[in-house]
Amino acid sequence: MPLTLTQHTTSAVPIEVEGVLPERIAELSPGEIERLPVLHGNRRTPLGEFFRAAGDASDLQLEWVGDLSGVHRIGAGMTTGRIRVDGCAGRHLGSAMTGGEIIVAGDAGDWLGAEMRGGAVHVHGDAGDCVGAAYRGARRGMAGGTIFIHGRAGHELGHSMRRGLIAVAGDAGEFAGFHMLAGSIFVFGRVGLRCGAEMRRGTIALLGPHAPALLPTFRFACRFRPPMLPLQLAGLRRAGL
Repeated sequence: MPLTLTQHTTSAVPIEVEGVLPERIAELSPGEIERLPVLHGNRRTPLGEFFRAAGDASDLQLEWVGDLSGVHRIGAGMTTGRIRVDGCAGRHLGSAMTGGEIIVAGDAGDWLGAEMRGGAVHVHGDAGDCVGAAYRGARRGMAGGTIFIHGRAGHELGHSMRRGLIAVAGDAGEFAGFHMLAGSIFVFGRVGLRCGAEMRRGTIALLGPHAPALLPTFRFACRFRPPMLPLQLAGLRRAGL
């Protein structure tokens, strides 16, 4: 039985729950988990002020229940286990994670999977800006793992991406793959302006119904069907995209 954290109080002030991870709470009782400190604005507040804990986390399964669009850093730094969000999630979901799996039933905010190095994130709704991106001032964005978005994604998708895979079933905003060095981005809808700006290597597969307007720095080379493409598309179909 997973450990369930059910929201009983909402707040207009942002809540940051970094550190509430399956691997860190596996041996804690529900009461101990409710006493864990989280950031409520600039103040440390017990988690139990906003969430009621029930169940057992020994199986490394954690479920968040409620409208968590104002709850940020869920799964940040995660290394193993599974987190499920039964609703929407806030910013920085899964940032810097190295392993495990996060599943979001609704939408996710900006900086989803920023600088992640491993693991998998599934968002069944839309995602905000800077998915898999590097934080401002950093040189390396996503360096491993997979991100599946079943809806749309915002601007700067895969900014400074170094490795890994991002797949978007819907549209993506401007500057997708900006400063990309390696990795793969799949977009099955429309893509915004300046896709691939300052891109050096890597793959951006634009599979929507309309040909995008590419930057003049891209030149036609040849018609080519990569042998890995059918395998990658089959894997995306298995993931539900």
